[in-house]
Amino acid sequence: MALVEAIAKLRKALGSGNVLDKAGDVMLYEYDAGVDKGTPGAVVFPATTEDVSAIVKIAAAEGVSIVPRGAGTGLSGGSIARDGGIVLVFTRMNRILEIDLENQRATVQPGVVNLELSNAVEKHGLYFAPDPSSQKASTIGGNVGENSGGPHTLAHGVTVNHVTGLEVVLGDGRVAQFGGKSVDTCGYDMCGFFTGTEGTVGIVTKITVKLTRKAETIATLLAIYDTIDDGANTVVDITREGITPTALEMFDGLTLRTVEEATHAGYPMDAGAVLLIELEGLREAVEEQAEAVRRLCAVNGAREVRRAKDDAERALLWKGRKNAFAAIGRLAPSYYTQDGVVPRTKIPETLKFIAKVSEKYGMRIANIFHAGDGNMHPAILFDLRDPAQLEKTIAASGEILGYCVSVGGTITGEHGVGMEKDKLMPLLFTETDMDVMKSLREAFNPDSLFNPRKIFPTTRSCRETGAAAIPPELRKR
Repeated sequence: MALVEAIAKLRKALGSGNVLDKAGDVMLYEYDAGVDKGTPGAVVFPATTEDVSAIVKIAAAEGVSIVPRGAGTGLSGGSIARDGGIVLVFTRMNRILEIDLENQRATVQPGVVNLELSNAVEKHGLYFAPDPSSQKASTIGGNVGENSGGPHTLAHGVTVNHVTGLEVVLGDGRVAQFGGKSVDTCGYDMCGFFTGTEGTVGIVTKITVKLTRKAETIATLLAIYDTIDDGANTVVDITREGITPTALEMFDGLTLRTVEEATHAGYPMDAGAVLLIELEGLREAVEEQAEAVRRLCAVNGAREVRRAKDDAERALLWKGRKNAFAAIGRLAPSYYTQDGVVPRTKIPETLKFIAKVSEKYGMRIANIFHAGDGNMHPAILFDLRDPAQLEKTIAASGEILGYCVSVGGTITGEHGVGMEKDKLMPLLFTETDMDVMKSLREAFNPDSLFNPRKIFPTTRSCRETGAAAIPPELRKR
């Protein structure tokens, strides 16, 4: 009855056209880009911060949960209504509110698509640096919720490094303002706190971000290898040399052949792996670094290093990378992408471990990843219609993430914990660690109405959950 009462109040507050509750309508919001599902009781479309505040007050009065959602491109089930309730979709809060060129800042509503902001400021020689592969679809609000990264994270950092101000609707409907156009140095770093909390402590309704000036020169190189080990070793050597490319992306042979067939980006069909390397800065420094990178690629067995001749060729190489996950969809009915992180020096052995997992479970795994920051994205190929294959896929994924933790890494680099990896949190954190984080969540969300049962496991140890599939020797704690 609480949900029925809430829906009636929502229709009165927002208008019937902004509230969906028919089964055929809400089922469109029961999944994201991962494999989990959860059907919401209602879906609402606010147009203003005042609408969001009204929704939160109604939900609090009726004891109904709220799950904020951007474009639904997340991979960890963060925007799924695990317990039903209300899904709050930001499709209609999609305006760029201000572009301040002098101060290199923009203020946007959460439903603005990531790439649209860069397109809006491109003519001024600026762009928004965080660029997840889904930037054509994912929203900046979703990027804040998941603290998204992307190919250029290595040099520019993840979303939190570019957020200077947030407007947040709190659990009782009040609206709080944190930071602004200036770098906030007083008091608690609340912008840093809210970024990456996956909608569990408040609902972000306005975001002020930094805009980055385009570099004088950009050099994009494609290094081609016969083996994936040679490519992985090159990554280690480049960073050891003190060179920090803006992007350092790697595909294995299976991935690059599929990408080439789909996008015709100019990748070799017979290679074991490729590295896509981008350098930017002042012309003289970029030329010097490009020669050093060529040398390191050759030392590690690259059979060829190509350099994009112009912007068109550079865009074509990036078209392949940005569309890679769509291309992987050609390989199997379904794929399950993971998001583990390892120290860069552990990339070669992590790839070997992933190959062993592939052999153990008899499942093909395509690798494409942000090599520069050790953010691995193995895509396990399977058929979601076969429950046995899904079970094996989840077990294989757990082993890979457990390995990442065992070598000093973590379980997510940019796609959040959500409901997919909550069971793995005990691999990283003790009960005390999580109690501290839960106390923060409960200070803002005491009744667990904001995105309930996300991030933290509902059982007390990984041994009681699906994480039991991870071999004991791979558990950090």
